[in-house]
Amino acid sequence: MAETLLVVEDDASILRGLQLNLQVEGYRVLSAHDGLEGLRLWRDCHPDLIVLDLMLPRCDGHEVLRRIRAEDPDTRILILSARGQEADKVLGLSLGADDYLSKPFSLPELLARIRAALRRVRLATPLGRIHRFGRVLVDVAARQVNVEGAAVEMTAREFDLLVCFVSQPNRVMSREELMASVWGPAHHGTLRTIDNFVARLRLKLEEDPDHPRFLETVRGIGYRFTLGEPAAR
Repeated sequence: MAETLLVVEDDASILRGLQLNLQVEGYRVLSAHDGLEGLRLWRDCHPDLIVLDLMLPRCDGHEVLRRIRAEDPDTRILILSARGQEADKVLGLSLGADDYLSKPFSLPELLARIRAALRRVRLATPLGRIHRFGRVLVDVAARQVNVEGAAVEMTAREFDLLVCFVSQPNRVMSREELMASVWGPAHHGTLRTIDNFVARLRLKLEEDPDHPRFLETVRGIGYRFTLGEPAAR
């Protein structure tokens, strides 16, 4: 599954350039024009890395950084700012930023720093991420799914959606959130796409797809992956 980057930048030309170049590099890119929108996308979509400008409307970058670090010590945050003074860098890093790059910047350096930050995330994460539930085993690193020891054929999108579920058990996720996380914000499909893919996962993984135990429907919102008892019928 492609890594997700959130770019919070109020300069439209810089934001557009970063979106295009990061997408070319294979990342899934979310974007926000102000601090409050950036906080909303961080909470809804759980990006792997945030590229954060400091001089933002509605909620400046330092406050965004404070609020994120108050709840989340792990998401990588790279500050990108015209404030290049040493005191600004020290403040940003002391608030919890992982890196700081001053404007104007070169695209190759920015990409190198993003790759380095994400590489540190991978090294800190166990390589053999295995999820087990019921008769099912999901090997994230190998992109394989087994049911009672037999391999199950899955498309790339089916697998990415399954990983999105199993990595966040018991969390209710809206169709909009699932679409943004797995297909990306630029996808133009309908939310009915999510329903179709969940139905396909149930057919492949649930003992009784009509009465699913693990992939529950949350009426009026979306879905929840649970390790608990079967949903009420």
